[in-house]
Amino acid sequence: MKDFFGKNEWAVILGASSGLGLATAKKLAKHGLNLCLIYRTRRLELPAIEEAYKKLISENNIQLIHFNIDAIKPEKRAEVIESLKEYLETKGKVKTLVHSIAKGNLKPMQSTDLPELANDDLHLTIENMAISLYDWTKDIYKNNLFSEDARVLSFTSNGNSKAWPNYAAISAAKAVLESLTRNIALELAPFGIRANCLQAGVTDTASFRLIPGSEQLKSHALARNPFKRLTTPEDIANAVYLLCQDEAAWITGTVIPVTGGEHLQ
Repeated sequence: MKDFFGKNEWAVILGASSGLGLATAKKLAKHGLNLCLIYRTRRLELPAIEEAYKKLISENNIQLIHFNIDAIKPEKRAEVIESLKEYLETKGKVKTLVHSIAKGNLKPMQSTDLPELANDDLHLTIENMAISLYDWTKDIYKNNLFSEDARVLSFTSNGNSKAWPNYAAISAAKAVLESLTRNIALELAPFGIRANCLQAGVTDTASFRLIPGSEQLKSHALARNPFKRLTTPEDIANAVYLLCQDEAAWITGTVIPVTGGEHLQ
């Protein structure tokens, strides 16, 4: 069922070339949302990404624009929003902003043989993985592009409250992301904007594999999960789709575990 087909509503997805972001793009396209996809990748990887996007258009009969840019740069954000305005014209609106940027530092606080976590590393990670959510939300809102019932969604993890070696910068970013989400939900509610974080269970993505000790984390997750499997990008994409429904309008300002019960023990 194409819930959004013919409504000229859009999803803006930050970090849409792989993992949770790409899975979300596929799910929302299937249900008729047009897509504005932002990502940062090497030129070598562009042909495969562009081919995947062409497939989304042909299979789902949607509009799709995409930008290979640094999403935290204000001038690049402004360029995207101006392009989006042209596609939206006067009647189109942004139904959902999905934040899936996974750019951060995985350095130890102390080491004798590895580069240690520095102040700049913390700033870069928090800027990319948290503050950028606020910047994009604010600029889309200021340009009157959100629909009357819009959803701002982002992805957090169990590292929001637990300490893992080498994960300090990302853990700090997740805490900031959740805090900003709560205040977006509070302060922008009068303008029809709902904001939530989805806490994904351990998901075997390219970003996850960069975490030192990721294989051990996978083993622990499988042992804890009542269903004895890892979370998939499609599990998270399904939850995003559910939160975009009219029936989810009273859910805002919260962190929702999408873990298959992994977080229970």
